[in-house]
Amino acid sequence: METKEIKVSGPIGVFDSGYGGLTVLREIARRLPGYDYLYLGDNARAPYGTRSFDIVYRFTLEAVKYLFDCGCHLVVLACNTASAKALRTIQQVDLPRLAPDRRVLGVIRPTVEVLPALTRTGHIGVFGTPGTIASRSYDMEIAKLHPTLSCRGQACPMWVPLVENGEADGEGADYFVKKYVDRLMCDDEMIDTVILGCTHYPLLASKIQKYLPAGVRAVSQGEIVAGSLADYLARHPEIECRCSAGGEIKYVTTEDAAKFDGLASMFMGKEIKSTQIVL
Repeated sequence: METKEIKVSGPIGVFDSGYGGLTVLREIARRLPGYDYLYLGDNARAPYGTRSFDIVYRFTLEAVKYLFDCGCHLVVLACNTASAKALRTIQQVDLPRLAPDRRVLGVIRPTVEVLPALTRTGHIGVFGTPGTIASRSYDMEIAKLHPTLSCRGQACPMWVPLVENGEADGEGADYFVKKYVDRLMCDDEMIDTVILGCTHYPLLASKIQKYLPAGVRAVSQGEIVAGSLADYLARHPEIECRCSAGGEIKYVTTEDAAKFDGLASMFMGKEIKSTQIVL
């Protein structure tokens, strides 16, 4: 007699190379508080932004496998670099072989989908890590979904170190924020909407907005991704029913847990406790 496999529910996995994905997790948990979440930060190997495509793909796949092993049926790559350099290969090559009934989502497509409602001029700017900008993922996704929109990218290699060293509110951050804002706007003065294409950047949002010209809007991804995930779960009940609903958030990191907890608590706006793991 044939027995059916029992699909045990598990948390929604949220992955980032470091701390920035916590800004996305915070908004997801605010929008969808009833689910369980497992956050994985690969802090010991961060940052991903300057690494090669092959390394980012390998590291990201290791993280996805770990989250699958923890019972996650749905994983969100809350990292623009991982979404740019690894998501497509994982979706098209690895999932059909490893776990055809599980899903991995990114942050780039949901962000691009809402752009027509945000821009008046049709000119979009993107701030991102060198890896995200070099991948041209936003350019390609915008060209595919909204071919009438124009896109310019600006790499901001100093912004993640500023955030992760607790200098986002310091005077020194102003120099590097203004520097990259000016470069982007000099490239295209028609830009009226700027994507903060790294999940660390919301912690610099007030400074970024300060140096943007009047009428130019900086768009953070957290609320957009949270809304997109809510819509995805509503459209895919076969995945939603396998997401456990206990309202609990757990955190794991490849870095020292005590070190992670201090900065992660700042990102989440509350005290958190994590567990160190090895990928």
